[in-house]
Amino acid sequence: MARWVRYSHDGAESFGRLEGDHIHVHSGDLFGNSAPTGAVVPLAEVALAIPCRPGKMIALWNNFRAMAEKQGLDHPPAPLFFIKPPNSYHPPDEPVAIPAGTGKLLFEGELGIVIGRRGRDLTPETAGAHIFGYTCLNDVTSLDILRADPSFMQWTRAKGLDGFSPIGPCIATDIDPLESRVVVRVDGQVRQDYPLSDMIRQPAELVAMLSQGMTLEPGDIVACGTSLGVGSIKPGATVEVEIAGIGVLANRFA
Repeated sequence: MARWVRYSHDGAESFGRLEGDHIHVHSGDLFGNSAPTGAVVPLAEVALAIPCRPGKMIALWNNFRAMAEKQGLDHPPAPLFFIKPPNSYHPPDEPVAIPAGTGKLLFEGELGIVIGRRGRDLTPETAGAHIFGYTCLNDVTSLDILRADPSFMQWTRAKGLDGFSPIGPCIATDIDPLESRVVVRVDGQVRQDYPLSDMIRQPAELVAMLSQGMTLEPGDIVACGTSLGVGSIKPGATVEVEIAGIGVLANRFA
């Protein structure tokens, strides 16, 4: 297993492999040819950035059995999703400024699938080779904006405001996420705790289905949807999303 991070240090941005409390600096392309430079920097001396630069984030709705059962939803014949814009991407540890007029905010702890190879019209058998690794996500939602107009659910606006997609702290490779759980804590109190094995569609199947007619590029992220326990974020609260093998994504909402 490897844990990859992007970071800034002494005014320069770079990436590397996180081992314990140190980053082994690499050069080249995270999704192409990369090589260690031999330099090592302490994690405590850097500011972590978004672990990759997604061209798009594909965010799933109704992809967990327990949530579907609670809401009385059928399992969809094809993935139901929306796209989150790049302005919403936010690094770990950095505070999220709550925009005015957003009303009630919700946290949604999720697994993110990071695409590592360009592909289209994939099959479940070939899609796995296009998955680089996995990360943690917080799919923040303004409930008031989402439901403001009864004629149209405003998914993009409600979930696409600045900072509404914290990502990180790293991309973990060579792990089986279905063996893990998503745990979300708000100010230290556990609010979500659900198994990733409860996904209706697992990662390779999801990637294959989403790639039908839509090219997936290196760095794109698939947000796998959330399950039971979604709740509100009060101003000043710190939300932590933890997945074993990946780490803890923490952000304060100011």
